[in-house]
Amino acid sequence: MGDQQNAGKCPVMHGAITSESRDNMDWWPEALNLDILHQHDRKTNPMGEDFDYRQEVKKLDFDALKKDLHALMTDSQAWWPADWGHYGGLMIRMSWHAAGTYRVADGRGGGGTGNQRFAPISSWPDNASLDKARRLLWPIKKKYGNKLSWADLIILAGNVAYESMGLKTFGFSFGREDIWHPEKDTYWGAEKEWLAPSDERYGNVDKPDTMENPLAAVQMGLIYVNPEGVNGNPDPLKTAEQVRETFKRMAMNDEETAALTAGGHTVGKTHGNGDAEALGPEPEAADVEEQGLGWKNPNMQGKAANAVTSGIEGAWTKYPTKFDMGYFDMLLDHEWELKKSPAGANQWEPVDIKEEDKPVDASDPSIRHNPIMTDADMAMKMDPIYREYMEEFRKDPEYFQDAFARAWFKLIHRDMGPKSRYIGPEAPEEDLIWQDPVPAGSSDYSVEAVKKKIAESGLTIGEMVATAWDSARTFRGSDMRGGANGARIRLAPQKDWEGNEPERLAKVLNVYEQIAAESGASVADVIVLGGSVGIEQAAKAAGHDILVPFSPGRGDASDAMTDADSFQYLEPLADGFRNWQKKEYVVKPEELLLDRAQLLGLTAPEMTVLIGGMRMLGTNHGGTQHGVLTDREGQLTNDFFVNLTDMGNAWKSVGNNLYEIRDRRTDQVKWTASRIDLVFGSNSILRSYAEVYAQDDNQEKFVKDFVAAWTKVMNADRFDLEKLQG
Repeated sequence: MGDQQNAGKCPVMHGAITSESRDNMDWWPEALNLDILHQHDRKTNPMGEDFDYRQEVKKLDFDALKKDLHALMTDSQAWWPADWGHYGGLMIRMSWHAAGTYRVADGRGGGGTGNQRFAPISSWPDNASLDKARRLLWPIKKKYGNKLSWADLIILAGNVAYESMGLKTFGFSFGREDIWHPEKDTYWGAEKEWLAPSDERYGNVDKPDTMENPLAAVQMGLIYVNPEGVNGNPDPLKTAEQVRETFKRMAMNDEETAALTAGGHTVGKTHGNGDAEALGPEPEAADVEEQGLGWKNPNMQGKAANAVTSGIEGAWTKYPTKFDMGYFDMLLDHEWELKKSPAGANQWEPVDIKEEDKPVDASDPSIRHNPIMTDADMAMKMDPIYREYMEEFRKDPEYFQDAFARAWFKLIHRDMGPKSRYIGPEAPEEDLIWQDPVPAGSSDYSVEAVKKKIAESGLTIGEMVATAWDSARTFRGSDMRGGANGARIRLAPQKDWEGNEPERLAKVLNVYEQIAAESGASVADVIVLGGSVGIEQAAKAAGHDILVPFSPGRGDASDAMTDADSFQYLEPLADGFRNWQKKEYVVKPEELLLDRAQLLGLTAPEMTVLIGGMRMLGTNHGGTQHGVLTDREGQLTNDFFVNLTDMGNAWKSVGNNLYEIRDRRTDQVKWTASRIDLVFGSNSILRSYAEVYAQDDNQEKFVKDFVAAWTKVMNADRFDLEKLQG
């Protein structure tokens, strides 16, 4: 009877694998989610511990790869035919949409990880048909294998496409390492549906600067702005303001924005020659027989001209497979009127144009169609600032081609970090201000002599350690910006940031600059060595003789090497490691801590041990005692964890983000703490780490782990070292 009851039942536990199952965050949505600190666990990476892509790519036959890519551009495939027999426009759009997700506020997004292969980006409405571009590249990826990452290939394909269409590019660097799992650290917006009205991410949609930070794109699922106008309503001047703010948030000024718009629309076409409603689901929602492809077009009929993506239909220029000056003539020499595409999208078409000036059909050269402009193109014509650039570009083709080549290079390399990370024969030699250049530093000095001078300077442990931390904590692994190298903490705007305690900083830098001048070391090295001296003193006071690893050779940047405006985005608005935040935010302090830790490349255990150690070293902002759970401040002990986990203590809220720790027997206040401190006892995962460091037999482990995590942060931007620590 029992066998009959169970007959036909699936042996799989459905609740464990289906979309209906609930995870911890569904049950407890207010719990702290640590996933972003271990989203790219080695278990997701098929390449193994010993694989180093940045070394492997140096073995690549660069010339052969370029030759194969050039051949691919005109090798039209029946399963996805190329417009006019040339895949250049498609490949450029793929590269552009990969790199164009970058935003300067947090450095996240961009094409540096190959994340366009994964959801949600792979299935964004704005990325329709780019699945075909990546599939066209598969034979090349298959051929060159481990020597060529998807991330490099996706970006390189667009660069080669421009070359094949006549542009002299500025150069190209290899070195982008693939990820193997969707990124969970990038916030794309709170909307619950694709292309929801942009009002949802603006305080006032008529004021583009009220867009929610760190977002840059105007709607969920778009790369930049809506090509039909604000919320799909054509209004070129209104669109111009959104374009300006969006490109600013993607690290582009007005000249670069104008050049990119013109250069991007000089080649290729938009696609809307059919019924958009007839398209199949996006790749992530498509059934297994589609094999990862989406947006199936039942009306394609083997013709490139029948493709539907944005819904807008047409080419911008007469010769869409040539990089020429045709865009400016078309935009500026015609009057334009609103029309509807075959897919029903708003687009601008010329009021009057000669038949011979029209582009030919993408599949049948005997047919000609009206050129089109999007609302963003019309913004270039009607906004006075953009219009001036359009006129200047038209007058001086060399100026335009150079401006575009540089802006394109910046777009596809912005998230790669400094020039020292560039790999390959086409990496340009010129230093560019947005690369945050740092001169080479000297290693020809006595490290021990410098440490002795620092130790005898009269600076406190807290002053030394806090200054080193503040210098290094600006590092962002998202776009490889910031960090201690360059000692930009001495320059505007960093020297005046509230989080850097300008008075204390000026005092310490005055001492360090004198030591640097006397010893031949860079100020950057002296700052980091100061942190080492402070930690070694604190460890010795706690009974541990340790030496903090140190690698000399950092350089000192100058004001002329520093784009002060762009560095404003690196200002810390909160730093849980120093128990400080500038003001109250909607986001919880512990969530801000996770964001900082993730940008620094820290794991959850590394974040934990650093918090416990920093509290012992007297590094709290402004000298507050919150979280200093010890009567031995200045000694590198595990007291923070011991007292955090001691059940002889009771915890009580006494105000916004302020708690008292009281003795359960006497009810006497022993310490005060913030939410940042308490979360290491309240969150079950973080508490498990805290308990490790609170154990009687792990005092030495605590010190060693703290030093290792500290060194990782200090060296995070040392791209000149053979291998990054950690």
